[in-house]
Amino acid sequence: MCGMPNARTPRAATADDAPSISRSLARAFDDDPLMCWLLPDATTRGERLERWFTTLFRRQYAPHGRCELTDSGAAFWVPPEARDKAVPDADAVRELVDVLGDRAALLRDVVEQVAAHTPGAPHWYLAVIGADPRVRGQGHGAALLRSGLARADAAGLPVHLESSKPENIPFYEHFGFTVSAEIRPHADGPPLWPMWRPARSAEGR
Repeated sequence: MCGMPNARTPRAATADDAPSISRSLARAFDDDPLMCWLLPDATTRGERLERWFTTLFRRQYAPHGRCELTDSGAAFWVPPEARDKAVPDADAVRELVDVLGDRAALLRDVVEQVAAHTPGAPHWYLAVIGADPRVRGQGHGAALLRSGLARADAAGLPVHLESSKPENIPFYEHFGFTVSAEIRPHADGPPLWPMWRPARSAEGR
């Protein structure tokens, strides 16, 4: 029908979207190398990932960032003015530690290494993006990425992210990102790749 929203058209998330967002992201990250390392038990990973993303959404990125979703994907963005606020509070930390269990100490190494490679210049930060694998190739991730990049371009600001999946790097490169480093937060853990996209004008996209 004319006027019906497209299933992959991003919209701003509300509190009621938490279950949908956490399900989509849990499915998207079920084979992610970093999350597989932090949550090695495949039988409980899906449930734990849903709790993980629910906490990040409700307690960290929804209050201070910009969260968008499609019917089967979601993205969490942080504009530069919210950078110091979009961090887990004490309750969020407790919930995340509970999700990770005896693997929680490993997260500290990840956070420290990521922080050490975070650019100091004002920028938009793409904290999380993912789509349900069942809709892979249908443009949900690209639509979510374009939406956030348009906001950064409108502000004339660069964009930063970390890729934890090597096969996603070409996808980000297609949108103008380049790898700025390779970091390995823990000796037996997977690497991460910080990526940077220089500022562009909205007209030059």
